[in-house]
Amino acid sequence: MKFFNRLFLGFVCVLSLSENTNAQIAPPQPVLLDPITQPKFVNALPIPAVISGSDGRVITLPATQFTQQLGLVVPGTKTPLPTTVWGYNGTYPGPTIQARKGTPLSVSFPNNLYNRARVPLPHLLPIDPNMHWALTGNANWQTAGVPLVPHLHGGHVESASDGLPEAWYTPRFALKGKDFIKGDKKPYLYANDQEAATLWYHDHTLGITRLNAYMGLAGFYLITDANERSWQNVKVLPQPKHDIPLIIQDKMFTATGQLYFPTGSPEFFGDFILVNGKTWPFLNVEPREYRFRVLNGSDSRFYNLTLSDGVSVSPLPFVQIGTDDGLLPNPVPKSTMLIAPGERKDIIVDFSKMVGKTITFLNDAVGPYPFGDVLTDPLTTGQIMQFKVNQTINRREPLTKVGTAPLAAPIIPLVSALPPRQVLLHETEDALGNVMPMLGTVSGGAMMWGDAVTENPTLNATEVWEIYNNTADAHPIHLHLVKMQLINRQDFSAVADVTTGALSGISFMGDPVLPELDEKGWKDTWVTYPGQVTRVIAKFDLAGKYVWHCHILSHEDHEMMRPLIVGNPRVVAPMKTMRMSEGPTSQSVTETKLDLKASPNPFINKFTLKFNLLNDAKVRVNVYNAQGQVVKKVFDGQLKLGAQQFLIGEDSWSNGMYYIEIGIDAETIIKKMSLQR
Repeated sequence: MKFFNRLFLGFVCVLSLSENTNAQIAPPQPVLLDPITQPKFVNALPIPAVISGSDGRVITLPATQFTQQLGLVVPGTKTPLPTTVWGYNGTYPGPTIQARKGTPLSVSFPNNLYNRARVPLPHLLPIDPNMHWALTGNANWQTAGVPLVPHLHGGHVESASDGLPEAWYTPRFALKGKDFIKGDKKPYLYANDQEAATLWYHDHTLGITRLNAYMGLAGFYLITDANERSWQNVKVLPQPKHDIPLIIQDKMFTATGQLYFPTGSPEFFGDFILVNGKTWPFLNVEPREYRFRVLNGSDSRFYNLTLSDGVSVSPLPFVQIGTDDGLLPNPVPKSTMLIAPGERKDIIVDFSKMVGKTITFLNDAVGPYPFGDVLTDPLTTGQIMQFKVNQTINRREPLTKVGTAPLAAPIIPLVSALPPRQVLLHETEDALGNVMPMLGTVSGGAMMWGDAVTENPTLNATEVWEIYNNTADAHPIHLHLVKMQLINRQDFSAVADVTTGALSGISFMGDPVLPELDEKGWKDTWVTYPGQVTRVIAKFDLAGKYVWHCHILSHEDHEMMRPLIVGNPRVVAPMKTMRMSEGPTSQSVTETKLDLKASPNPFINKFTLKFNLLNDAKVRVNVYNAQGQVVKKVFDGQLKLGAQQFLIGEDSWSNGMYYIEIGIDAETIIKKMSLQR
């Protein structure tokens, strides 16, 4: 596995001086708190406060700075060590918003990160000015205040309320990002037009999401619906008292109990595990079924979770009932559960036969996942929390049994008539030699956040995305706005351009791997494994600007995020030569420049495709049927500038629509043709 110059836990990077005038020397290494010195399973699990949104009222959740006891103590004396954190509504994590399907909510998130004199507070974690972030180019960024913008992760939300990375605002809206629309006198609007699901809200500011979320700006957002409530009423799903959200995060602390985040590392792996803002907590439970909504809120760490009673050789069983965006059609028995940053998994644990036992949530995932060399420590990061089955059953609360009955209507597979959109995960280095994971397209290679838009589905289009992971690690890829179905995963090999990362000569190995039972649900974040193409499908049904990115937050902040605009023609990328100078071009303008023509249309047997290359270019021409399958690879190679012509058609083709994909360097144009015999 290639790690380049990765810096893992235990190594602190000091940024070297360079010709870049923004380069800074990192502050001296502070003395860090040793997790071995901290007591475990002595602090009760905090349950976040619940704010009901069932009446549709406006909810206000200011972001503020305060101190909170996270479970840390002074080694030896056991004196509590308070920690300065940020949070919504004065708590970390923020309150759980309980929304109801069909009842829209308006939520305001004031940025109150200022002191009593209303002077903006500085960031408590080191900002790397060499990275592109919200206040890049602002000479007074050290005193301008911390920019914030909330994002409802998993929400089917209008663009203006999505929490775009450049819709940020500093305290009292003194400075605003270029995409700012709501947040001042207009609260965010959440339509809640989706089924029951475990969502979460967190900060999403360009270039410092990892820092703001790490400081504590995150909370649960639970949507309920009639179907979910009906299962509660008939004693299949637990009542709210036994329905508990768990946000798992890893952190590091200084010897004084303050949050610590190293600079320069491509990923972050902390040595303390917190659940709901408390280090290694415990929960007293009754011998009955409990529902746990597990959220991985960590920066980079994957968790491979099992339940152990300390005696049994095999992990204890549980049942998964839901994924990111809703209940699974059928409960799925499990004994282990992999969960990546940003993912949510909804599970039922039955403690009815565990009276008097102590059950520990364990983790054995390495970092970076799945081939990294950051191992879990059985005494620290290998443990999450404990459940102590020591409570008497409260007979006023009905016992439940999830069983095997379907919990939701069967999910109808989406179908696309468009050619698949081929996108790329690539790893390179920035100007300072730091590892920089990136997104891009298979044909155009890796692209920066500010490069021209390459993902712009037509409004109401259903698209297949083929996500080619040509890096050494797994990445949880998150698309805003949509919920996705997994089609399959498949190993591949390809030749990567040494400069751009663009792939050619793609060859698939083995049969596609179909979704597991627990993957047959709606999700907004899919794990993409190294050396595999992950094929997902989604419908893009709201127009406007959104984003897609890796949910390893240190990757997202360092260029592994790209814009996603719904409602434009399906032209994917301008030519490389025009990308920096001319910006986006529409398909119609590009066709005019190339004098592109395909005729006759409709055609009977064959049609002629003509265009004029403005310069020497790599060209590919493929034909897809209405099911998105390649029916003819017409050409793939280098062509000289000038007039080009292809005669296309096959006697075996049946009547219907066909899509001609014309790729010229980094640009793709789609022509729709109709065969009518």
